[in-house]
Amino acid sequence: MRLSSIFQISLFSAFTLALMSCSNTKSNDKNTTEQAPKPNILVVLCDDLGYSDVGFNGSKDITTPALDALANEGTVFSSAYVVHPFCGPSRAGLMTGRYPHKLGAQFNLPPNSETIGKGIPTSETFISKVLQDAGYYTGAIGKWHLGSVAQYHPNVRGYDDFYGFLGGGHNYFPEQYQKAYQKQKAAGKEVIFEYLHPLEHNGEEVKETEYITDALSREAVRFVNDASKKEDPFFLYLAYNAPHTPLEAKDEDLAMFPNIEDKSRKTYAAMVYAVDRGVQKIVNALKETNQLDNTLIVFFSDNGGKTSKGATNFPLREGKGSTCEGGYRVPMFWYWPNQIKGGQKYDFNISALDFYPTFARLAGADIPENKKLDGKDVWDDVLAGKDARKGEYIYALRHREHWSDVGLRRDNWKALKVYNQPWALYNVSEDLGETKNLSNEHPEVLKQMVLEAQRWSQTHQQPQWWHDEATGIAWYEEKMPHWDETFNFN
Repeated sequence: MRLSSIFQISLFSAFTLALMSCSNTKSNDKNTTEQAPKPNILVVLCDDLGYSDVGFNGSKDITTPALDALANEGTVFSSAYVVHPFCGPSRAGLMTGRYPHKLGAQFNLPPNSETIGKGIPTSETFISKVLQDAGYYTGAIGKWHLGSVAQYHPNVRGYDDFYGFLGGGHNYFPEQYQKAYQKQKAAGKEVIFEYLHPLEHNGEEVKETEYITDALSREAVRFVNDASKKEDPFFLYLAYNAPHTPLEAKDEDLAMFPNIEDKSRKTYAAMVYAVDRGVQKIVNALKETNQLDNTLIVFFSDNGGKTSKGATNFPLREGKGSTCEGGYRVPMFWYWPNQIKGGQKYDFNISALDFYPTFARLAGADIPENKKLDGKDVWDDVLAGKDARKGEYIYALRHREHWSDVGLRRDNWKALKVYNQPWALYNVSEDLGETKNLSNEHPEVLKQMVLEAQRWSQTHQQPQWWHDEATGIAWYEEKMPHWDETFNFN
């Protein structure tokens, strides 16, 4: 062989080795997902959990060691928002990646919604379906609240496995709710309150024997163990109904809080602690099956805590149902040992709408071409500690019987209209409690934000349902939504 040919081969080999070395270095970089295995994705959602009712967000009286450990080893989000200040619409936004107002889903489905046969439109592709189509093994456990008839069932919305209940809530102790259910059934009652219904597994009724929070944690462990036997990654949506009412807790959990005297607060604290216990069991299962390191865990609440039922949202103003910060700004962390450095805090704004495109990107999943989304992929910016939503708006709007409450956030600014009062402006980066109205000092900022909120409202649909009949009647009698009054800047 000629010397020049030997030199060329040697040079090519050296170049190839160098490329391989660079590639290996890149795949080992903790802040990149390129060439990394697709992650498992575990979403843990609490129901009506207060902003300051977990240790990692400053709780002084409620103990959450499992959640705190994950938060401390991941990234805590101090300015995380959901899309609506109460249950059903918030979950609709999470699953569809769209504001529920654009789907006519801005109200909760009424109790026993099977009687009206409605749910989130099937024309909307859920994130679960996108991940399922990408090869993920998918599961939903707990509260659904997105439609109770067959066409809206979790098993036809992208979930291989579902264990839980289809309505908006449930009683916690099976020996109590099963007895009440059977009594009403024996009496021939046609519609039995959904909080008393049997739980189900993939459409089949089951006779649960455990306190519901423990049962949901048990089923999550089962799913994790089942997933470990599959080649594909998993997506698990674990939607606890705790600490939503009714306030019902186990004696051993109540005993953990001897210093809390208020009965509601004590029971609420015990319910949060039961969630924490369950999360620890799931983490243990992930460790035992060697899946933890490549699992992204996202923890948050569907809306703010209900202050009349034991919750606190300090230092935020108000709570569940409000467009003040306490209504839809929630505790949140992300944890993923293979990718996220521990001990990080992200103080920029983020929305639950961002989960849909971010999860799809991490999963290498294809989003349908005609799918409309209101969020964005924030992964790179979160890892880099950069503002992913600089100059962009995050909205909240809650209709009441005679008027609408609105809140919208852009960077440090918050424009707010509540209780049919004039619009106000706050710098919520400096004033978390929304106590100092700056509308007189910055009228042009407020005017611009109100006009933007008005533009956004023009994308809304009429409600497809209301949480009760009286609200629906009032909507038409009052000729709601009164946009002319809502966006009157004077």
